[in-house]
Amino acid sequence: MSALEPSVIRLSKLPAGRKAVISSHEETDFQLTLMEMGCVPGEPIWVQMIAPLGDPIAIQIAGYSLSIRKKDADNILVTLMS
Repeated sequence: MSALEPSVIRLSKLPAGRKAVISSHEETDFQLTLMEMGCVPGEPIWVQMIAPLGDPIAIQIAGYSLSIRKKDADNILVTLMS
């Protein structure tokens, strides 16, 4: 990966306090539900906090807070914002 390419990681790996933009979803049964909750490609996302054992994850998206399971966050790919 060159220095000009954006870093794409799984939402479950994004540390608390970091911001990113959703780039895509992996195909899952929960994908439509996530999109209905505002987790659509191109939407900015911010990890507010992560539970002490790592599950669930509290995110800020589309103007509201949402708690999602780590296994669902693992299916969301995000591009890091600088």
